Amino acid sequence: MRHVLTLDQGTTSSRALVVAADGRVVGRGQREFTQHFPQPGWVEHDPEEIWATTLASAREALAEAGVVPDAIGITNQRETIVLWDRATGRPLDRALVWQDRRTTQRCLALRAAGQADAIHQATGLVPDPYFSATKLEWLLEHKARAAGVPTDRLAAGTIDTWLIWRLTNGAVHATDPTNASRTMLYDINTGAWSPQLQALFNVPSGILPEVRPSAGDFGTSAAEHLGHAMPIRGVAGDQQAALFGQGCWEAGQSKNTYGTGAFMLLHTGPARPVGGQGILTTIACDAEGRAAYALEASIFVAGAAVQWLRDGLGLLSKAPESEAMARSLSGNDGVYFVPALTGLGAPSWEPEARGTIVGLTRGTTREHLVRAALEAMAYGTADVLEAMRGASGAPLEVLRVDGGATFNDWLMQFQADVLGVPVERPDVIETTAMGAAGLAGIAAGVWPDAAAFFASRSYHRFAPAAGANGARAGLGGWRRAVRASVAWARERGRARCRAPRRTGDADARADAPGPRRATYVRRSRP
Repeated sequence: MRHVLTLDQGTTSSRALVVAADGRVVGRGQREFTQHFPQPGWVEHDPEEIWATTLASAREALAEAGVVPDAIGITNQRETIVLWDRATGRPLDRALVWQDRRTTQRCLALRAAGQADAIHQATGLVPDPYFSATKLEWLLEHKARAAGVPTDRLAAGTIDTWLIWRLTNGAVHATDPTNASRTMLYDINTGAWSPQLQALFNVPSGILPEVRPSAGDFGTSAAEHLGHAMPIRGVAGDQQAALFGQGCWEAGQSKNTYGTGAFMLLHTGPARPVGGQGILTTIACDAEGRAAYALEASIFVAGAAVQWLRDGLGLLSKAPESEAMARSLSGNDGVYFVPALTGLGAPSWEPEARGTIVGLTRGTTREHLVRAALEAMAYGTADVLEAMRGASGAPLEVLRVDGGATFNDWLMQFQADVLGVPVERPDVIETTAMGAAGLAGIAAGVWPDAAAFFASRSYHRFAPAAGANGARAGLGGWRRAVRASVAWARERGRARCRAPRRTGDADARADAPGPRRATYVRRSRP
């Protein structure tokens, strides 16, 4: 029996799986790591801790499996960026996480300067702090300059690149198209780094990694790390890996991942779709691991809303309790929760939005708030699906789902009712790791093709039921709540444009773009 080791480096933990050729998971390992919040809106990770927890997880999985895998696959939290010194191999500072909002001011300035269309045409993205380019620009200005490291010694990359560098002891500095397409520096039309965008964001070309096929050669892990030298043969960003792991490698197939955030991808095939309507265009994989296109919608906060209700407000002690709490109510009684705790992603794309709860009365209980957090995942998914249909014209006959929140049967049934189409949950919900395993295993010959890789999968189906009409009727109230959140953010933006900036203003410090960009002014969007 042949095997693949998958390194699944996520936002809150590093995990590893050993997957056998028959689809069984024969070894697992997992380690959580520290979340750093140095200022409001700033989110950082220690790259060295990410490396250490990844290594520990892999060793744990290998020890449990008791085998030597034929290849390594890597999947990772996307957009999070690391800057390090090639000479020492050490990061210049913590990694800036995809959730980090410190470059909001810079992104608003780009929009005000009319750069949004050019950025979208080249990258399929919109100017937003979510993506890597403005984060890397900030690191170069605030950390590289302060450290005095010469440009020719700098290396940058997303988390996959950092792990490849460490596994190969610096021999390989590479990424794949799915991760490159999330940086806002990569031209998805030409399949190459964009010189124009590098100039716009002041990013020297020599610091960016080589882009290699997702099912390809990323060097060999040094034996000292995992006990044996193993080829790295598959790399994909977490959401594209999940799309592949769900068997969605042809146009019209779609999946939604419910994790910290929620991420829906619709495969559109070899031709770039029109996109628009708040929906991003990104690079995905075809059945052979080659670059293809997909539409993507990113909801920044999904499961994290339940985590906040648990840890921040103490409304429940464990996330699984949310299912029974939601079931205890016959309806939401007009209570809606827009979990814009780190801004709103698709389809609104309002970085200044913040969490909003509407419809509270004296009869509102903690169960209402918990149910509202679950409903928000389903309603947000319905909104982005509607925008995807409008942007692509593609029908949706079924939605495949994965992520921790899919263990909640009430939520999955509610999602099917809201959408009016069946929702399918795989028997192995670790589809992100499975997708990376599939890419690596196909490249290494563990599976002859994608069909053989997918043959062992099975699904539980949630079909729309009697509550579908009531669930869909709630969309109107949800959309009113979203409009309230967006209106609050944009009115706040207008007020801040009118008010003089003060040196000691806390919000100004949180969004401070640095000396070189001090003349940029926050503007509201029309």
